Amino acid sequence: MTSLITTDLVVLDADQGTESSAVIRALAATIAEQGRANSADGLADAAIAREEKTPTGVPGGIAIPHARTEAVTEPSLAMARLNLPVDFGAKDGPADLVFMIAAPEGAGKDHLKLLSKLARSLVKKDFVASLRAATTEQEVVDLVETALGLRETPEESTSTESTPTGASTAAAAAPTESASSSTDHPRRVVAVTACPTGIAHTYMAADALAQAGSDMGIDVVTETQGSSGTTPLDQSVIDAADAVVFAVDVDVRDKARFAGKPYVQVPVKAGIDDPQGLIAKALAEADAPNGRRLAAAHAAADDESSTAGNSRESIGAHLKRVLLTGVSYMIPFVAAGGLLMALGFLLGGFDIPDYAEDIVLGNSLWNLPTEYGDLALGPVGAYLGAVAFQIGNLSMSFLVAALAGYIAYGIADRPGIAPGFTVGAVAVLMGAGFIGGIIGGLLAGYIAHWIGSFAAPRWLRGLMPVVIIPLVASLVSSGLMFMVLGGPISALTKGLDSWLSSMTGTAAVVLGLILGAMMAVDLGGPVNKVAYSFAVAGLAAGSVDNPVPWEIMATVMAAGMVPPLAMALATAVRPRIFSQAEKENGKAAWLLGAAFISEGAIPFAASDPLRVIPASVVGAGVTGGMTMAFSVTSQAPHGGVFVFFAIDSFLLFLLSVVVGTIISAVLVLALKILVRKGGAAGLAEAADRSAPATTAATSTGSTTGSGSAGEAQPAEPVSSNADATRV
Repeated sequence: MTSLITTDLVVLDADQGTESSAVIRALAATIAEQGRANSADGLADAAIAREEKTPTGVPGGIAIPHARTEAVTEPSLAMARLNLPVDFGAKDGPADLVFMIAAPEGAGKDHLKLLSKLARSLVKKDFVASLRAATTEQEVVDLVETALGLRETPEESTSTESTPTGASTAAAAAPTESASSSTDHPRRVVAVTACPTGIAHTYMAADALAQAGSDMGIDVVTETQGSSGTTPLDQSVIDAADAVVFAVDVDVRDKARFAGKPYVQVPVKAGIDDPQGLIAKALAEADAPNGRRLAAAHAAADDESSTAGNSRESIGAHLKRVLLTGVSYMIPFVAAGGLLMALGFLLGGFDIPDYAEDIVLGNSLWNLPTEYGDLALGPVGAYLGAVAFQIGNLSMSFLVAALAGYIAYGIADRPGIAPGFTVGAVAVLMGAGFIGGIIGGLLAGYIAHWIGSFAAPRWLRGLMPVVIIPLVASLVSSGLMFMVLGGPISALTKGLDSWLSSMTGTAAVVLGLILGAMMAVDLGGPVNKVAYSFAVAGLAAGSVDNPVPWEIMATVMAAGMVPPLAMALATAVRPRIFSQAEKENGKAAWLLGAAFISEGAIPFAASDPLRVIPASVVGAGVTGGMTMAFSVTSQAPHGGVFVFFAIDSFLLFLLSVVVGTIISAVLVLALKILVRKGGAAGLAEAADRSAPATTAATSTGSTTGSGSAGEAQPAEPVSSNADATRV
C-alpha cells in the first residue's frame, strides 16, 4: 500500500491565501503536482462543494477539507501549517493547521480506515501540539505515520493506553464496556455519527463525544457510519442507553433500532464543536416527561431489523404507526395542491374550475384566453389562475394513492409502495375515497409483507422485491378492491359525505367543538393527529358546492393555533407566575401559534399539564365551534395566518382564534393563581388583574413580556422541564 503522505505533500509556515477556498485550491494543486490527482480543479471543486455543505473547521485551530472524487488517482493527505490562519467555520476562530484528505471514488477500505484514523487523531491535543512544534516536513510525516499506526514507537503504545475507553465504536466490545461501566456510570448515551463523505467528521465527532462522556462521567458508546465501514451497535447496548445522540448530515442507517429512545439530532459538526452540550441535551430529553422520543413512524428502516422491531409492537401501536406514515407522506401533496388551487381561485375567480382545463390546453401566455369568469383578474389572471388550479388539482388527485402507497410502505417497506399506489388508484376509480385508500393500503401492505416472508430460492431472491412481490400484491389487493370491497366502501363514503354536507346549525357547532378539543388535548400527539388527519384526508372532496370538508380544515387549523397563542398571551400578561424559560418560550409561541404549530405549547404543558391542557382544550373547543358556526373555509392544510389567501372569511377566522386564545389564557392564569393563592381569593385577584393586564398586552404586543423579564419569580416552584429547544 502506497504512503498517504510524503514530505512533498507537507507545506510548513506558508501563506496560501485569506479564504478557505484559496487554501483548498493550493493544497489540491500540491496533490496534483505529485501525480496523485489528474485534475487539481476537479479535486478542489469537490472539496469546496463539501465545504459549502458543512464547514470543516474544528476547535483547536484545525481544518480538514476533504473529498471523494474521480479526480483523485491515489489516496492522499496534504498538510499546510499557515502563517496567516484562515477561517474554516470553526466556532473558536480560524485554522492554522489544514489537512486535506483526498480519496478516489472507489478507494479501498484500508486506505479509508487510515484516513479516518488520522481524523480521529486530530482531536488529541498532544498530537496537534506536536504538529505545531515540528520543524521539518519529515518530522510531520513521521508524526502522521505514527498516528496512523504505520510506525511502532514507544510513544505509540503510550498514546494507545491513554485513549479514552468510551471511544470504542465496535459493537463487539460495546457490551463489555457497557457492562463494566454500569456501576461507575449510571447514565449511558449511545451516539451515531455520519457525514456525506464519511472520512473525517464522522470519526472526529465520535471521538469528541466519547471524550466528552469520559470527562462528564457518562458512558458514551458510538457507532460511526463512515466510508471505512460500519459495525452496528449491539441491540442490548441500545436498549440499556438512557438517550441517543444523532450527529449526522445524512440519513441514519437502521434508525428503527432506536425507536422509543429520547434523542437529539444535530449536524455532525455539532458533535465536534459542543459534545458535552449534546450529551447534556440528550439526557435532558430523557429526564423530561414529554421529551422527544424517536417515533417508530419516523425511524422506519429498509431492512429486516425494522421488521423485527415492528414485531414487538402491539396491534394498536402498529396500526397507528403505519397510518401516520401514510398521512405524513400524503400531506405534501395536499399542502402543495391545496395552496395552488387556492391561488387559482384568487387569480381566476371561484368559477375557475369551469374553465381551467380548456384554458390550459387551448391558451398560453402569448395567446391569452378570451372566455373566462367574471371574477377573474383579467385574461392574465384567468390564464395563471387556470394553470395554478390545474397543477393543484392534479397534485390533489394523488392524495388517496399516496395515502395507500405509503401505508403499504409502512408495513412492507419498498416492495409495498407499488401495490399500495395501485390499489389507491383503484379506490379513486371506484369512488371509495380516502376510506378505500386506507383499507386498500393496509391490504396491499400486509399481502406484500406476507409474500416477502416466503423463503425464496437463491436464484429468485433478486426478483422478489422488484417483480414478484409488487406483481402479486398488486393483483390480489387491487383485484379484491375491484371485485369485493370497492362497492361497499363507495356506498359508505357517499353516505359519510352526505352526512357531513347536511350538518348545519347545532350539529356543525358540536362537530367543531369536538375537533377543536381534540387538537388541544395532547398538542401534536395521537389524538391531535387523528383530528388533523381526518381534516386533511377529506380536503380533496371539498368544492364550492360542497364546502364542508374545507370548513373542517379551517376548524382544525384555527383550533390548533390556540394553545401556543394562549400561552404566549398568558406569559405577556402575567410574566411573574412563569419561569424564565417559559417566558422565553412564550415569545417564540407567538410565531409558532400564528403558523399553526400546536407543539409550541408543549413546554408549558410539560411543566404544568393539569392547568395548561384543560385551559387549552376549552379555548380550542370554543374556537372550533365558532369557525364551524361562521362556515369559515380553508383550502390549505397548514400555515395558519400565513395562508390567509386560502381562507375564506379570514376576519371571522381571526376572530375565532382570538376569542379562543383569550379564553385559554384567562383560564390558565386563573388556574395558576387559584391553586397558588387558594379558593375565592385567588379567583378574585385573577378577575381584578386580568382585565387591565389583557388590555395592556393587546395594545403593546409582546413587549409587555420582555419588559417584565426581570420581575420576581413566584414562591411556587415551577418545573424547569420546559426547555426552549423544544420550540
